Amino acid sequence: MPTTRRDFLHQLPLLAATPLAAATPLVDRPVVISTWQHGLAANAAAWAILSEGGDALDAAEAGVRVPEADPEERSVGLGGRPDRDGKVSLDAAIMRGTGEAGSVAFLEGFVHPISVARRVMERTPHLMLVGAGARDFALAQGFEETELLTEASRAEWLQWREEQPQLPPINVENHDTIGLLALDRAGRIAAACTTSGAAYKYHGRVGDSPIIGAGLYADGAVGAATATGWGEAVIRACGSFLVVELMRQGYAPGEACRLAVERVIEKYPDYRSIQVGFIALDVRGRTGGYCIQPGFDYALYTADGGNRMVVPPRKLG
Repeated sequence: MPTTRRDFLHQLPLLAATPLAAATPLVDRPVVISTWQHGLAANAAAWAILSEGGDALDAAEAGVRVPEADPEERSVGLGGRPDRDGKVSLDAAIMRGTGEAGSVAFLEGFVHPISVARRVMERTPHLMLVGAGARDFALAQGFEETELLTEASRAEWLQWREEQPQLPPINVENHDTIGLLALDRAGRIAAACTTSGAAYKYHGRVGDSPIIGAGLYADGAVGAATATGWGEAVIRACGSFLVVELMRQGYAPGEACRLAVERVIEKYPDYRSIQVGFIALDVRGRTGGYCIQPGFDYALYTADGGNRMVVPPRKLG
């Protein structure tokens, strides 16, 4: 029976106060790091490509396609929680360390927005397509439309509506993006990020995930970063770009994530009410993460250590 992220966290040892063990330099490549418990399955798919000498971009895409297609993952792809109108819309972005990138936002009806985002990168002169234009492009590229709202997610949405005499603010707890960073044997780095966004958001809302520099960023000379949590707060700080720039200045990945969290706090005074976390991977293979609130973990797959969960340090509200 699938285990929820919350249940999984209760099973973890108390590691939150542990120093950045994941930031130790690694001798071997490749490396994969991704957010949340569903990153374990995503990492395994990415690792299958990297372990055979494959490209980091292929691995990043293949990894996040796993939770996108899993109806039990209620904040990504198929089965994702809908907006307040009962419609599931998806956001995704992918980026190479060379600077090439593609993204889609407010895309309805396609299980794998990450693959549509890659086509935007490879087959258009643009970085982002949104809404009806993204849908038209996906159809032209041969992607098949699918109903994304499962019966389970629909039942949750109906219950949410029935229990509220007036529509409340969107739920800032249900927005577990998956971001994945990959470094291959050749030293190429890539990032991917995909989400169904905040549960019961306003129709048309777009968070940080498809925004290059906010939800993810990759620079082959430095490293890559991705964010998870309340997208509005991440956007205000240009979070993932900031993490990479801090690594460029010489900060280790975990410390760069901590400083980016501090910037989020500066830009978002009500930070105690939200959850924001960053993970990062540099071109030396070092990794790290940091978050504002409890309940954030990330999955790390390395050539020397296998696939495991890490609870990063956090700044308590």
